[in-house]
Amino acid sequence: MKSSFSMYCNATDSTIAMARELRQRPTEAEKILWQALRQKRLGYRFRRQHPIDRFIADFYCHPLRLIIEVDGGYHNSLSQREHDEDRSYEIMLNYDLKVIRFTNEQVMQDLLQVVARIQLEIAGRERYIMT
Repeated sequence: MKSSFSMYCNATDSTIAMARELRQRPTEAEKILWQALRQKRLGYRFRRQHPIDRFIADFYCHPLRLIIEVDGGYHNSLSQREHDEDRSYEIMLNYDLKVIRFTNEQVMQDLLQVVARIQLEIAGRERYIMT
């Protein structure tokens, strides 16, 4: 793990500005998941549309170094899935962050299952961060 760790990982001013804009227009699935994550409902503070380097994470928990992405329909194409996987790998490699992904449909149709998966990831990250 990297010892010195900035919450923004060298995000540029333009990435920070774009994140601010995205916070103003969340998707329906992001709104639903935010209600489950906000105000430390799962024991940790999550941030919405958080800039990390040149990326913007849908949700980010800094103490756990955990990113949650909610993917819309355009993520279904093979090229977009490959791009998402490459991006997730780059973030994990460069910043030791864990990225988990859900589809809009998963969030909107089975929020309890999504939250249960996030809770499992939180428990795993707690053990990982403590070592």
